[in-house]
Amino acid sequence: MPRSGSFSLAFPEFRGATRRLVLWNLIAYFVLLIARLAFPVGSTRALFLLAFVPEAFLHHGYLWQPLTYSLIQGDLLSTLLNLLSLWFIAGFLENFHSESWVLGLYIISVLGTAVAATALYLCGQTLGYSFSGSLLAGCFGGVFGMLAVIGVFYGDVEFLLFFLPIGIKARYLVAIFALISFAMLFGNQRMYAFAELGGALAGLAYVRLAPRRGLAIRLSEGWYGLRNGYYRWKRRRAARKFEVYMRSQGRNVRLDSKGRQIDDDPNDKSRWN
Repeated sequence: MPRSGSFSLAFPEFRGATRRLVLWNLIAYFVLLIARLAFPVGSTRALFLLAFVPEAFLHHGYLWQPLTYSLIQGDLLSTLLNLLSLWFIAGFLENFHSESWVLGLYIISVLGTAVAATALYLCGQTLGYSFSGSLLAGCFGGVFGMLAVIGVFYGDVEFLLFFLPIGIKARYLVAIFALISFAMLFGNQRMYAFAELGGALAGLAYVRLAPRRGLAIRLSEGWYGLRNGYYRWKRRRAARKFEVYMRSQGRNVRLDSKGRQIDDDPNDKSRWN
């Protein structure tokens, strides 16, 4: 992957995967905001259903939570900072990669965050430490996963430090956030911090293992490959049935995998005899 030493002062273009991710989170924020005002009691229940609660995911079958929790934002200021960070980081990556690649990286980072939280919950259950009632909400996992990728593969790029007129290389910015998350492991937000580090590792694993054109394209190619393989198998089966039928009629016919007749004698131009 290319490296750059440019100093980034402006937000990237609002397009493609960046626009989708920001708008999804923004729409979800306002929908939940209206729900809180209209249904104060029901909105609390909705928060529990959509946020990621390892206990509910493992024991109550809330299988949608590893994805929906990323759409649950906090107050206005934290939402604004999260969405600005998402715009900046996703837009930067979209300058070098396709829309599907950026979306795949974000989704894998979000899922990796949930997996890390689940692993910590299970370890706590084994060691007798309870994480009951702990929940995750927000797009922090996806943002941190993409930021980790920038720090590792575009480490020489300089950004503004916390929107101040001070430049800092991406690798140092990621190191600062990683140290903050590591320090939080010893506080009351240990599940949040551990999950955030899990999102970063998932994002890096995606970049190492996933195809360059994106996970969605790879999955679609795999699906079409399976479908075409099924059709080829049907043609071979139909060809074998036809061969058996022709032998019952006293004719010896051989077909290849594409259904074309195989001539035993290349000089014999006659067919079906």
